[in-house]
Amino acid sequence: MRILHILNHTRRLNGNVHAAVDLACAQARLGHQVYLASGGGDFNGLLQSQGIETLTIDHERKPAKLLKSLFGLYRQARALDIEVIHAHMMTSAVLAFPVCKLKGIPLVTTVHNEFEKSATLMGLGTRVIAVSDVVGASMRRRGVKASKLKVVLNGTIGSSRFLERVEEPKALRSPSILFVGGLHPRKGLPDLIHAFDVVHEKFPAAHLYIVGNGPFRETYMQLAASLKCAAAVTFAGSVSDPYPYMRAADIFVLPSHADPAPLVLSEAREAQCAVIGAAVDGIPQLLEHGEAGMLVPPRNPQALANAIIELLDAPEDIKVWKQKSQFKIEKLTIERVARETLDVYRSALPSGLARLAG
Repeated sequence: MRILHILNHTRRLNGNVHAAVDLACAQARLGHQVYLASGGGDFNGLLQSQGIETLTIDHERKPAKLLKSLFGLYRQARALDIEVIHAHMMTSAVLAFPVCKLKGIPLVTTVHNEFEKSATLMGLGTRVIAVSDVVGASMRRRGVKASKLKVVLNGTIGSSRFLERVEEPKALRSPSILFVGGLHPRKGLPDLIHAFDVVHEKFPAAHLYIVGNGPFRETYMQLAASLKCAAAVTFAGSVSDPYPYMRAADIFVLPSHADPAPLVLSEAREAQCAVIGAAVDGIPQLLEHGEAGMLVPPRNPQALANAIIELLDAPEDIKVWKQKSQFKIEKLTIERVARETLDVYRSALPSGLARLAG
């Protein structure tokens, strides 16, 4: 199948970029001819090394530039005889929609960030992929017909982004609690910092590691510095792959307020972390509804502190939850994501073409 993915950029900034890059590379490994159109970025070298041709399509939201990009996308789709276009961001979907109509080919969209109002525009797709059951339910409430909505749960195991992964665990102070994510309110990091202040009072040897960057970094550093636990909190900044931190951590915590289907949970489970996650959006599904990780109420630092203390009080339970992280772990492979996505493409093709694509 000749597949064209389109997204705003390929920079290491967003989970939806990582998901799109992982999917494109996995589809190429399965023998499909894959192209990716974007404004460019960090992952273009990786994509090209995986046999994916990268095309430049400017996504700047200015009428003249968008019109130029629309015609450029149409020319590329026609010249390459593309069979399906897969859009991963709102601007990409708006650009691809008229191109797909003119060429008579399906547009598939993936709703990565359902919490954004603009996610409604992803309903332009012939098929709309939701990255978790909760996202699917939300899109149905927004008017997307169930007949064209498909759920393909996120997964990262086997990602080409990790081909040169360092397996050696990071040297961390134990007991260690780890957070990995963007430093912005949606991820709920202040809840964890306040929870850790409670934990640290009972376990003064405990240490909190915060991996990631974002616009609220200084705010969160000031918050940590104002608490008694300040000396036991490390802001590690951005890293290309948090896996060595995950391999070393005693407990991985994701205290999000909103998170459609965070890739980091797939990565943490692959690293065999004992996981605690907020029971919100797609987190319960990625943790097998409590079978593969502990769930706590969101926006509740005391409940989060209690869960961490419960594990630190009984270190053998940390080992148990590390083992539980492997429950149905095979569901989180990128190959499964790729194959299910290809099935969505085939369902969108005219019946004759669908049979050939199969």
